[in-house]
Amino acid sequence: MKPNPLCVLALLSPLVLGACETESLGPTVSGPATLYQPGTGETFNEGDFVWSRAPGVGSIDGVLTFRDGGTRYSCRGRDVILTPETPWVRRRMFILYGSIDSAAVPADIVRARTPSGPSGDYASYARKTQCDSANRFSFRGLPDGGWYVITLARPDDASQGTVAVMRRVQIRGDARTIDLD
Repeated sequence: MKPNPLCVLALLSPLVLGACETESLGPTVSGPATLYQPGTGETFNEGDFVWSRAPGVGSIDGVLTFRDGGTRYSCRGRDVILTPETPWVRRRMFILYGSIDSAAVPADIVRARTPSGPSGDYASYARKTQCDSANRFSFRGLPDGGWYVITLARPDDASQGTVAVMRRVQIRGDARTIDLD
């Protein structure tokens, strides 16, 4: 039996629409958006974050290497935020960035997408450092688990357009070196 093309199109339309929305987000979105399971992480649960305060031996050494075409971006002197991965945070990343893995989205779009619902004591679980003059940053003493690295980047050529860059990093008792690209 041959499938009805209209039925196939109807089934694929949310995926196609999602892809179109990702394309229009701005300079680039790196990698395909991982499918998100709707209905999970809708409620902030402080107990989901407790693991992130445990001492650990993991670390992240990173550098921002993001480019849009020939334009290089910099995070020099800007904050770099490290957020523990929980169901609530995964949902938030998907809402803000259209991905739970990695993305670069114009900061104005991310701000416009920021949910207005209660966020509990979310900020108290985030860690913060700054990008140095070479766009490098590091976090130490991390327990095992998933983490989100987030920073804002501006074009080196001083043109307009701040971009929010996000990447998920998995720690397993190790030192991770990452490029935010």
